[in-house]
This record gives sequence, C-alpha cells and structure tokens, in this order.
Amino acid sequence: MAADITHLHSLFENATEGIILTNGKGQIILVNPAACRMFDYRPEEITGQPIEILIPDSVRSHHHELRDGFYHKPSNRVMGHGRDLYGRKKGGTDLPVEVSLSYYHQQEEMFVIAFIVNITRRKEIEQNMVRQQKELELISNEIRILNAELEAKVEERTLILKEALQRLEQSQVELNEALDKERQLNEIKSRFVSMASHEFRTPLSTVLSSASLLGKYTTTDEQDKRTKHIERIKSSVKQLNDILEDFLSLGKLDEGKVHTQLTKFDLRHSLEELTEELKPLLKDQQFFDLQYQGPDHFCSDEKLVKNILTNLITNAIKFSGEKEGIRIEAITDELQATVRVTDKGIGIAQEDLEHLFSSFFRGANAVNIQGTGLGLHIVRRYLDLIGGDITVDSKLGEGSCFSITFLNHKST
Repeated sequence: MAADITHLHSLFENATEGIILTNGKGQIILVNPAACRMFDYRPEEITGQPIEILIPDSVRSHHHELRDGFYHKPSNRVMGHGRDLYGRKKGGTDLPVEVSLSYYHQQEEMFVIAFIVNITRRKEIEQNMVRQQKELELISNEIRILNAELEAKVEERTLILKEALQRLEQSQVELNEALDKERQLNEIKSRFVSMASHEFRTPLSTVLSSASLLGKYTTTDEQDKRTKHIERIKSSVKQLNDILEDFLSLGKLDEGKVHTQLTKFDLRHSLEELTEELKPLLKDQQFFDLQYQGPDHFCSDEKLVKNILTNLITNAIKFSGEKEGIRIEAITDELQATVRVTDKGIGIAQEDLEHLFSSFFRGANAVNIQGTGLGLHIVRRYLDLIGGDITVDSKLGEGSCFSITFLNHKST
C-alpha cells in the first residue's frame, strides 16, 4: 500500500498540468508543483488562501457567486471552451487557461479538484492565424490595385504576388495543422481527466469508508467484519495499482524505455501457466477453452507476450457474463505465432472499432466497467516492438475475437 501511495504522490507531483484542491469554503488546501510554477507562487504562499487569489480582478468580485452555484449543483465540467478564460499570476499578469473541474465528498464536506492547462501557446497560434489572414487580405487587395494601375506589368507582378500568397497559404496550413494537433492533445487530456476522476474516485471512497469502519469493530467476535473491510481495501488498492501500472507502462513506451529481450521459451507452457494464474478472476462458472497447435518452443520477448495475452484474456473475462467460455487458440509454425482470444461478451459497436486502440478510449457500452482505456493501446505498442499485429472481429451483444500475430525471431 505504501508503494501505491508513493505512485499516487509521484503522479501528483510530476503532472505537467496544474492541480489544485479546494475545500467547501473555497480555500486552497493542496497544490502541485506545476500549478505553483504556472502562477509563480510558492506552496506556502498559496495554501490556505481563497481560490479567488488566482482570479483576475474583472471576475474576482462575483466569482464567489459562480463558486456557490457550482457547490449547489456540482458536476464534472471543462471550462474555457468557446470563450476566453484567464488566471491571475502572483505578479498581477493574466494568463489564458482551460480548467476542468471535478469533485468528491469526504466526511460530509465537498472538495473540488481543478485541473489547469496553460493555453498561452494555443492563443499565440490563433493570433498568428488572424495576422496571416489579414496579410492574405492585404495581398489580395494589392493584386487588384496593381492590375488596375500597372497593366504593363500585370504578368510579372502577379507572378511575384502569387508566390508570396502560396507561401502565406502554406504557412496557414501549417498553423492549422499545429492547432489541430493541439486540440487533439487537449481532447486526450480531457479524456484523461474524465477517466481519472471516475476511476480514482470509487476505489478511494471505498478505502476511506472501509478504513473508517474498521475502527468501530474492536471485539474478537467482530473479526469477520474487520476481514471484510480489509479485503475491500486490498481490492481497491489493487485496482488503483492496476491503473498506475497502465500509466507507468504508457510513460515508459513514450520515453522509449521499453526494450525487447528475445529468448527461446515454451509458448504452450506459458499459455497453460497464464490461464492457471488467471483462474481466480473468472466469474461464476466461467471457464477457459485452451487449444494449441504447432511447435511448443518459440523465440520472442516472453514478458511482453505474457503482458499482451494477460490484457486480452482479462478483458474477455471482464466483458463476458457468467457461465460463458473463453476460447484461446494458438497456432505456431517456424515463422510466426497466431493467438486468438474469443468471448461471447457485450461486444463492440462498429463506430467504436476505429478508435479502439487510441489512448484513454472507452467504448460507449463499457463506460461503467472498470478500465483506463489504455490496455489495448499498450497491447498494440508492445506488438510493434516484437514484430506483431492485432485485429478484432466483434458484434455488439454477441462477443469479440481479438487475434494477434507475432514473429518467431529464432533465425534473427
């Protein structure tokens, strides 16, 4: 549990976005380093202060009314889309921001979490686009004037101005592409905020409530009640640990810190061992149907292969009902291995299939089922490392079949 708390502390301390926690009175009780850097405050200068210390003068006088309105009807929301939103730095200067709000209750008090993104760079891009547009309009007007006044040089001047126009248009295309990438990044961040708010709140609430109840059971004959809450805490901590493991795996992949270690291993034995390890996760009367065909020994990165298969099989368990079989078929030869994991679960909508391997993506019918939306994204990244690919065949309400193929590296 201590290690998990360390991970949570590191996630808070090293987040690139500002994170601020306020209590029911609107006082700042927790602030991460990114927020301190963003607003030029030291932690001790801002902790205990009202949140209005970070609000510009033009809004500060009536911000408490907006805050009271949020406390009266709280909801997870993203602020700043479609209108300009600014924060006030220590030195008195304003900076453009986007703010995502979330909340939770603890001991009958509501706490509000603000995730803050500095969008100064995006504003600069938008201003550059406006400037470029004005330049294009000026160039067009100049073309019309030259055509009227200098007919003798129309062809020469038009050619020069067209080249300038093409360069400006190309520059605007590049600016549009940069803005699109910025928007896509913010969409990913928004999905992360929504996922983190949902996935962290439930296990944390369970840990807090169970920890509080443990203190009430002090006699020997209440051991079964203590055991029940201890198990709930363990389960919630494991859930948090799984979420953090996904984040850490994605971080290592993005930083290029995941390297393959090719070894010769018994793939049949690995599959049998893996299904045995995962049996405790099976729901009531669920079962594995393992089929293997071809040579047992295979050369690849055993750890990455196991991580890939663990993700696919646990997904099949999670999205399938009780009494349903999960079929695992493996076919190997001298060149490659193909492993198919088939279930009869909730399936995937056709419109969701194209986004299935994107980071933080959850299918429309899976939003209420535990998960980070990173698992399949990480699976594809791992398969890229070992020379593999993944395909999916699924029908909504009928089940899914995930098929992975990866190379036998014994000749390399």
